[in-house]
Amino acid sequence: QVQLVESGGGLVQAGGSLRLSCAASGSIFSSYMMAWYRQAPGKQRELVARINIGGYTNYADSVKGRFTISRDNAKNTVYLQMNMLKPDDTAVYYCNAWRGDHYWGQGTQVTVSS
Repeated sequence: QVQLVESGGGLVQAGGSLRLSCAASGSIFSSYMMAWYRQAPGKQRELVARINIGGYTNYADSVKGRFTISRDNAKNTVYLQMNMLKPDDTAVYYCNAWRGDHYWGQGTQVTVSS
């Protein structure tokens, strides 16, 4: 089992940047597929980006070219670099780990003002 703690959320103006971090503990981090999801008020949780154990990444169409997911297995941490933020990116962002079962962090709020 793995425990996940997100950080790095906050309030930013449109066009700005934020970097989210997710620190993992309790299991072998490098064996998990890692992902970021987000959930805006009144909407379903959606996949933003994911990175597999080999470093292969994929992204939601809405964030391609603006967001970058990466992982540092030595630090048991996954990152989400978010550039050119838009008000539509406002949501609670959740870190996710998968290896047969899904594990979730508590979420971090990202608010983008226009």
